[in-house]
Amino acid sequence: MKRLIFGLTILSLATSAGAVPVIELNGRHLQFYPTRHAAGPGAGKKPANVSYHNGPVIHQAKVVSIFWGPSATWGTNGSPSALAQAMINFTGQFGTTPQYNVITQYYDFAGSVQLTNLGTTYWIDNTTPPTSVADTAIQNEVVKVSGGAIDANTVYQVFLPPGSYATYGSWNSCGGPNLQFCAYHSNFAYAGKDVKYSSMPYPGCGGCQWTGWTAAQNFQHFAAHEIREAVTDPDGNAWFDRQGYEADDKCAWSPSPFLVNGYGYQYEWSNLNGGCVQGR
Repeated sequence: MKRLIFGLTILSLATSAGAVPVIELNGRHLQFYPTRHAAGPGAGKKPANVSYHNGPVIHQAKVVSIFWGPSATWGTNGSPSALAQAMINFTGQFGTTPQYNVITQYYDFAGSVQLTNLGTTYWIDNTTPPTSVADTAIQNEVVKVSGGAIDANTVYQVFLPPGSYATYGSWNSCGGPNLQFCAYHSNFAYAGKDVKYSSMPYPGCGGCQWTGWTAAQNFQHFAAHEIREAVTDPDGNAWFDRQGYEADDKCAWSPSPFLVNGYGYQYEWSNLNGGCVQGR
């Protein structure tokens, strides 16, 4: 993804949110997952390897899933819905799969990304999110649900229900008036910690769905992308190619997403293979 700097007031001038990350004027990065029809120049078309830019990776990551919205969608704490349970199960196995093992080739000065049990920790918040969920609301939800006890090696995934959509400036996810992205990951500072998180809107439109897949499989597809990018480029200054694309963005939507054991995945860029691979 090309690194471009925007102020929030001029976001409407950009025409391809899925093809570029936002670097805010304060230096904070948001990396957007492109829609199916706007995967853009990164998707399977950039042969250059990703390179290291001296920032940190997460060596042994954990994931906390935050399901925000009504019990009809997510169930309740202690009794998650089938959809929520499918995402919990996915996270519980992902960190030891060949699909995650691809990113163990990436490193920082302290060592490489490691295969790990990402965990099955989750929270269900049955309060009603806004229809339009701004990035600040996602950040506030992470702090609220965690009680402020942030772990800097954890990726906090905030899942939204049908009827809500993510918003960043004039850009929206499925359900919004200006569809430009399907999901995104970023980081923010809280109480001296670097918080890694992703916004996971409900994949309720054709631009964010793969043919014949369930809602859970589409969510898993995006979760695989966002978790791996949050691990290999958590602050936007670690691994990306000379065009600015992160490893997952280079393979977004092309080659075609695929299923393993019923879970949805996308291909991942591998420097060792010089291309997009399903796993290693």
